[in-house]
Amino acid sequence: MFENLSERLERSFKILKGEGKITEINVAETLKDVRRALLDADVNYKVAKSFTDRVKEKALGMNVLTAVKPGQLMVKIVHDELAELMGGEAAELHLDSRPSIILMSGLQGSGKTTFSGKLANLLKTKQRKNPLLVACDVYRPAAIEQLKVVGAQIEVEVYSEPESKDVVSIAMNAIQYGKSKGFDVIIIDTAGRLAIDEEMMDEIYNVKQTVHPNETLFVVDSMTGQDAVNTAKEFNDRLDFDGVVLTKLDGDTRGGAALSIRTVVTKPIKFVGTGEKMEAIDIFYPARMADRILGMGDIVSLVERAQEQFDEEEAKRLQKKILKNKFDFNDFLNQIEQIKKMGNIKDLAAMIPGVGKAIKDVDIDNDAFKSIEAIIKSMTPSERTNPEMLNASRKQRIAKGSGTNIQEVNRLIKQFDQTRKMMKMVSGNQMAGMMSRMKDAPGMK
Repeated sequence: MFENLSERLERSFKILKGEGKITEINVAETLKDVRRALLDADVNYKVAKSFTDRVKEKALGMNVLTAVKPGQLMVKIVHDELAELMGGEAAELHLDSRPSIILMSGLQGSGKTTFSGKLANLLKTKQRKNPLLVACDVYRPAAIEQLKVVGAQIEVEVYSEPESKDVVSIAMNAIQYGKSKGFDVIIIDTAGRLAIDEEMMDEIYNVKQTVHPNETLFVVDSMTGQDAVNTAKEFNDRLDFDGVVLTKLDGDTRGGAALSIRTVVTKPIKFVGTGEKMEAIDIFYPARMADRILGMGDIVSLVERAQEQFDEEEAKRLQKKILKNKFDFNDFLNQIEQIKKMGNIKDLAAMIPGVGKAIKDVDIDNDAFKSIEAIIKSMTPSERTNPEMLNASRKQRIAKGSGTNIQEVNRLIKQFDQTRKMMKMVSGNQMAGMMSRMKDAPGMK
């Protein structure tokens, strides 16, 4: 995501590296390169020019602090302007009625149905909402079935009328059904359409005018670049939607849509889709995205993802086992499951500052844990709980059962032993520090 743009911007800032101060000449040279980088990323020309003009004005209007090098100052200015360009602050959904209605719109193939499921899953798991999905795509073959499959995946009910072609009627009936059954959010998945298709545009306009949604979201494939921005403008002129959803941001996207769309349609980007799984959805934070574009990582989002999988009671139980040196392969397997739930491994690594660039050309297989899981699952319950039992004959059996070899089994056991020792040492130090603080606390002497 944004890899090419990140590299180009980094090269642009090198023009100022080693310069004693910011001047009109070196700023103009840097920003000429920045503008080229933005245009190559398929950013709208007017947006790119306006952006670099604002950066130039700020850079030349600033007194350079002696502690800040010109290159660092330019990065700071560009970062702040990138965040502002993409909306400045994260935009929330306005779900202030019961039930709240969300209407999905967008082009064919933009990923509306999948995203409808992701949004329902997000609202259900993180906001404790009770969502209902509504199948209003009555044209695409198997569209209703696809939404039902998605609903079954996340355990969310899907309302449909397979025999009806009256989309407005289906939407109204779904709302009545939702009210009667106590659903607090109703997500209406509509058919993909072309902005130039008057009949289809009339249909979704009529749905909006009839159901009065709290939110109308426009779903767009971020890989289509500037075309996505032009389409968004046409849809917005007709529908006046409330926010944009960028899908497939994990793909080989140049970033043009993310950087241009807010300026062109004056509507915020509210969510981004970052993968195929139902959990692969993020609230769009402009400042964090600016961090990632400039190669600064996104440690806040990484911590948030980790916290989502964090179970306080489980952590306490685990710490006790570690202190008693009872951490076993069952616990190890459980930790792997928690990491996998956080998302794509390479994306997670790229959120760590400085790591994204280092692993750019490294192929990190998302199935990297498969052989480890196969080895552990080939152990008996007793072997998992008591790793000390693993002698040569047992290792041979495990290697055969997991489709690996004895070297891989030995390597995993060695890594497990090292991990267990390290965890005990760290956990022990934390406990000793806590006891020391308690002893020095008032009233404990």
